[in-house]
Amino acid sequence: MAKSKQSAVSDRTKEEAMQVAKSTQKPGQTKEQTKLIAQGIQKGIDQYKKQQKAKSRELDKQRKKKIQNAVADSDDVEVDIPTAGSKLPWILLLLSWALFIAYVMFV
Repeated sequence: MAKSKQSAVSDRTKEEAMQVAKSTQKPGQTKEQTKLIAQGIQKGIDQYKKQQKAKSRELDKQRKKKIQNAVADSDDVEVDIPTAGSKLPWILLLLSWALFIAYVMFV
């Protein structure tokens, strides 16, 4: 099953490479020359994709390592961080009740 998925990506790459080769085709250029250019473009695309996958794996490893270090550091030291956001709902609740009471009293 993985084999068919890989060939589907390769077919797509071949199509992209052929489109690029045809778009840059010079007058008088033979079909064989266009195919050779398309093959070169395809190899470049494949190489680029491999490099991007390697970079992605490396970045993922670094991200996981940072998360592990952060978890280890947070387990060692407990820091009491006041959250300003927790006061906002209470303020809004009190304000809404005060406005409701004022509305009932004056209407």
